[in-house]
Amino acid sequence: MQQGLRRVLGALLLLGGAGLVAMTEQGLLDHRHAADRHGGQILDLGDAGPSAGQHGYLVRVAGRVNVVEAPYDPEFGQRAQAPVLIRHVAMFQWREIRLGGDVHYEQDWVERPVDSRHFEHPAGHANPESFPIQGKQFDAGRVRVGGYTLSPTLLHALPGSEVLQPDMKSLPSNLAASFSLYDHYLTTSSHPDQPRLGDLRVSWETVPAQEVTVFAQINGDQLVPAAHATDGKGYDVQVGDRSLADVVPDVPQAPSFVWLRRVVALLLAMSGALLLLPERHRTHHDLLLAAGAGALLVGAVACALWLGTDMAAGGAWFGVALAGMALAVWRIRASTE
Repeated sequence: MQQGLRRVLGALLLLGGAGLVAMTEQGLLDHRHAADRHGGQILDLGDAGPSAGQHGYLVRVAGRVNVVEAPYDPEFGQRAQAPVLIRHVAMFQWREIRLGGDVHYEQDWVERPVDSRHFEHPAGHANPESFPIQGKQFDAGRVRVGGYTLSPTLLHALPGSEVLQPDMKSLPSNLAASFSLYDHYLTTSSHPDQPRLGDLRVSWETVPAQEVTVFAQINGDQLVPAAHATDGKGYDVQVGDRSLADVVPDVPQAPSFVWLRRVVALLLAMSGALLLLPERHRTHHDLLLAAGAGALLVGAVACALWLGTDMAAGGAWFGVALAGMALAVWRIRASTE
């Protein structure tokens, strides 16, 4: 009866060791396969800065946007301590409005030239052909998050928008003679509340320097979109300190305490093999036989999972299985001599 319980317990320990290493390695494989869709292996750095050996890794970096070289609009002398400064230019123009079969015309602020030559009734509704001033975007010279510089693609992906109040003191004298401040924009209207055809309105908005989470690839001290992402994007930027699961919800979390789990799996398999040995073989010498059998089982299970995916990992586990088999064979031969 006692021998039967020992065998059952031994078999359960063997299965436990094999199951634990299988769960651990499968978890690593699932994480790696999902991460590969985004471009490669992922490191969760949080607010940690650059360190050696991270080149090419995908990382989650969180922190406040730090503008090192602020953007500047040289035509209007406007500067902002923000990652991106955008100038909007609108002209008061005629617009053609169609409602079913009815056509009517109204004047409104539009940020592009409206070609009145294509109106159904162009007479009396002619618009200026072009804008004397164009809308433009001005990027900061360098923007950093968590110690990394953002590439232009990531810089333009920063979310949010804030209105910038124009600084009249910075306006060049020639433009100061043509524009006046009204609310949060500059206008050429002599009566801003009653604009006339052809009047201009110039305003600015900025992307705020707020706390963000960036998911991208490390290239030196720069964050760039992943070059080999099969998802067609290779990066993400979100407001606030977001967890890795929020940024890439399709990537399962890698198992924690991987090496501890592997050691425990080996110990379970070795203990199970020891209990399954005949009573006459359970001596301190035959601990080596149990160790070899346990290593053979655990190594073979892990090797089978990694084959065809990672030859280095598969080869390492094959070495563990081979060493276990060699140890077990040696002890079996030694015990029969």
